[in-house]
Parts: sequence; C-alpha cells; structure tokens
Amino acid sequence: MTVDDMDSDAAGSRVDSQDVDPADNPLALRLEQLILGAERRYTPFQAARSAGVSMELASRFWRAMGFADIGQARALTEADVLALRRLAGLVEAGLLSEAMAVQVARSTGQTTARLAEWQIDSFLEGLTEPPEPGMTRTEVTYPLIELLLPELEEFIVYVWRRQLAAATGRVVQAADDEEMVDRRLAVCFADLVGFTRLTRRMEEEELGELVEAFETTAADLVAANGGRLVKTLGDEVLYAADDAGVAAEIALRLIETMANDETMPELRVGMAFGTVTTRMGDVFGSTVNLASRLTSIAPRDAVLVDAAFAEELIRTGDAPASEAEAAEAAATAEKEGEEAPVYRFALQPMWQRPVRGLGVIEPWLLTRRAGPVG
Repeated sequence: MTVDDMDSDAAGSRVDSQDVDPADNPLALRLEQLILGAERRYTPFQAARSAGVSMELASRFWRAMGFADIGQARALTEADVLALRRLAGLVEAGLLSEAMAVQVARSTGQTTARLAEWQIDSFLEGLTEPPEPGMTRTEVTYPLIELLLPELEEFIVYVWRRQLAAATGRVVQAADDEEMVDRRLAVCFADLVGFTRLTRRMEEEELGELVEAFETTAADLVAANGGRLVKTLGDEVLYAADDAGVAAEIALRLIETMANDETMPELRVGMAFGTVTTRMGDVFGSTVNLASRLTSIAPRDAVLVDAAFAEELIRTGDAPASEAEAAEAAATAEKEGEEAPVYRFALQPMWQRPVRGLGVIEPWLLTRRAGPVG
C-alpha cells in the first residue's frame, strides 16, 4: 500500500465537486500563497500526523472552522499544522476541553468567514476596479492585496483585542459564577415593517443598499449608546445591553432616526429583560423568545417591553410606575423645596394576551418622556 493510499484510507474525506481548486488557476494560486504566506505541502493526513493529532480530531477542527473537505489533495501549509498543534496543545494542557476547543474553532471560523466574504464582495471588489483602460481586475488584485494584507491583519487583531477586553470586563463584573454564563440582560429585536413586500417592489441593488443602511445605522446607534449588537438578519437586528435604560434609549433612538429618513420603512421594536444564556456570541432562552414575540405584535414605529423590563426601568428610576405616581412625586418635591424627579421614559400598560409557549404576557408601550411632572 502506498503512502497516498494510507492517507486516503485514514482521512475518509471526500472531494466536493463544486469546489474550485485554486491550483487550477495560476493567479488564484499566487493569491492563496500571498495570503497564507506559505506554499501547499501537506495532505490532510500528513498535516494531522505532523501536528501530532489524530485524523479524526483534525477533521473535527477543520469542519468546525468551516473548511471544505479536500480529500487527499496536497493543499495544506505549515500554518495549518501549527493551528492544529496549538488547539490540540490547549486540550492536552487542560486549558480547554476537546468540546470547547471545537467551539473555539467553530465560533472563530463562522465570524471570520462572514468578515472575509464581506471584504471580498463589498470592499475589495470596489477597490479593484481597473484604474486604466485595458487593465483587468485580476491585474489589480494581487498588488492591492499585497499592500492591504498586513494593514488589515493588524487592524483585525486590534479590534479583536479591544472587543475581548470589553467582553472580559463585563463577565468578571458578574455578581457570581452562575451569572458569568446565565446573565440578566435586556434583549431587543428591531424589525423593518413590510420588508417582504419591499423585496417584490425593489431592485436587488436597491434592496441591498436599504438593508446595508439599516444595519449600519443600527450598529452605530447600538455601539455608541453602550449596547452590543448580537446579529443582523437583513430586515431585523438583535442587540443586548446590561442595563434596561441603555436598551430603551437605543430602541427609541433607532425609531427616531429611521423616522427622519424617508427612504426607510417603519420600524417596530420588542424588548424583554431577564436571564439569558450566551453561547458563541449569540443569546438564547425564554427572554429572547419573548422579545421576538413582542416585536411581532408591536405597533409601527413603537416599542413594546415585557413586565420585567418595565419593572427594571421603574426600579432604576428611569420611568415612573404611573403618571399619577409621577405627579405625586413632583408635588411632594415642590412642597419640600426639592427638585422633582426627572424620568427619561414613560410606560403605558397594554392589553394582556396569551402567547404560545410563553403563557399570558403583559406588554407595556415604551415612549420617551422628558422633564418633571407638575
């Protein structure tokens, strides 16, 4: 039996007929070598063996990172070997379990895959427009990537470190170990109204521009006001915040900003406050489900919150329990020569309604409210 036969038997990998091998295109191969910084040297089996890991574990890591099966093509580099060795080393040292190492690979692969797709589809494609007649896009691509690659790499590492520092700070401030994983958060969905109808009327390019403008506006507002964008779903964004007041401010600013843009559809927002499980940058649990349901029943250009969210705003003094209570507090303050309390938000109880899987819920309409009541 030859070494290649042994490789094939040990890997058990398949070749996806839809994948285009860069080796079939000289420029594609040059670009691959430029980006990876190394030439192809190993088959999957040889890379696993050089890293000192089993082929089964190597395959789990590669699939978690989102890499296609390549059979026994000689397509891997020293960097692939080093990455395997590092992940396996973390497991051997007891710093990560094998399952956690696979999760690290999967979360990193999913995040960077989306980033790479965006950079090629939107960013790089625009920059590689031929500057002179007669030049092809491919003639521009190589020198451009050669110039951009080190700068973008440094920038990505910088942003990642900043985000990691912020996330670590939030976790270590948790009240106890249980809150480090299952935390109390404000979760919010913001949804474009009538998006399905828009897809029938608008050209693809127009639709893409609208979605990009919505996602950009939402992401900027969430970040600037202290929230965390969890994910975007085209016509919907999901964000979270540790503080209910922060989440409420973001929601109202989103609606106000979108209302001032005639090109944008109306928006509806649903928010809930409670225990949330976080995994791989996403959020799960009944609080998230409740926020989603509230979004689906929210009026146009309005924000609905659940009872727990309303209670949190009242507890922190961001909203009065009722207008009568606000008026009474203002009268008491005036009588005693003190400043009347200033509430940022107003809450109006809405109709109770049953929601499948969540029981009877009591939505509250959240609005902006400035100044004391007198």
